Amino acid sequence: MEFPFGQTVHRDRRKQITDPYDATKTVPGTWDDVETVPILNAFVASSSSAGGRDATRTQVLTSKSLYCAPGADVEVGDRIRAAGVDYYVNAKPTADVNPFTGWQPVMEIPLDNTEG
Repeated sequence: MEFPFGQTVHRDRRKQITDPYDATKTVPGTWDDVETVPILNAFVASSSSAGGRDATRTQVLTSKSLYCAPGADVEVGDRIRAAGVDYYVNAKPTADVNPFTGWQPVMEIPLDNTEG
């Protein structure tokens, strides 16, 4: 699926390095050494908002998601850069398929503004 007014966002993935505590394993390296891949015709937009209110304040938390074609190479732990903002993928990307028609419209990937 293409979005005629989509934008190009960039996916950064840290390169794997040897775990300093267990030489038989690898762990993600630093954000200084990444593999960057452009994701064409995608966009980052609000996916939901939730209001919270208590005795001292009211706040609204807005969640963002990356919307792109199914099959885009995005995994948990990746960083998404769009419009000068860094987002982090902390939830498994999924692309739902309609069980009656097989139609798979778009992949929604929940994003966080903070790594962790």
